[in-house]
Amino acid sequence: MREIGLTVLLLTLSNVFMTFAWYAHLKELSSKPWIIAALISWGIAFFEYMLQVPANRIGYGVLSLGQLKILQEVITLSVFVPFAVYYMKEPLRLDYLWAGLCILGAVFFIFRGELAGA
Repeated sequence: MREIGLTVLLLTLSNVFMTFAWYAHLKELSSKPWIIAALISWGIAFFEYMLQVPANRIGYGVLSLGQLKILQEVITLSVFVPFAVYYMKEPLRLDYLWAGLCILGAVFFIFRGELAGA
């Protein structure tokens, strides 16, 4: 269980870096050439990978590959929505709720074997 907690923590931190690398340049560097935004994003993404690779290695020891991927998607949406609303000043839309419910369905299906065995 400790491994899953550590995996979730590292993937969450990794996702914060990933989200900024992928999207913050749209707000902060929109007046700069795309190559500048790409280079800065790559620099930010370095820290994403420094957290994501160990997280996946730790998680793969206790989770299946599919479970690890769905966990990553849950974390991605959990990080992206606050980023979009608070940092990018996007309106909070019901579409995020519907997407979240779809991902909860994916969580159910990928983890249902463990749920039935519990």
